[in-house]
Amino acid sequence: MPRRYASFAEFYPFYLSEHRDRACRRLHFAGSLLVLAAIVAAVITGNAWWLLAAPVCGYGCAWIGHFFFERNKPATFTHPLWSFRGDVRMYRLTWLGRMEPEIRRSSELFPTGA
Repeated sequence: MPRRYASFAEFYPFYLSEHRDRACRRLHFAGSLLVLAAIVAAVITGNAWWLLAAPVCGYGCAWIGHFFFERNKPATFTHPLWSFRGDVRMYRLTWLGRMEPEIRRSSELFPTGA
């Protein structure tokens, strides 16, 4: 049975502990970019098939990162909404150049994960 978290603030350290591998985070970032590109393509072309491609791109990249680099089970399986929120935060922090310090800080606070 997966652990239940009372808040996103409680979940977030666990989320970070599941994304310590740089290749995994890069795949998440690439997947997020592809999701956004697919949504834009759907709007520009009026072709709704792009909307079906969006989750395939996003989850495909993220799951490759988890299964082959982190070697863990994606948090999406047990905490889909908070995991999505964590993905959005990670994407934003990556753009801002603040994700690496966030991971380092989390690793110092939670050396073996949450």
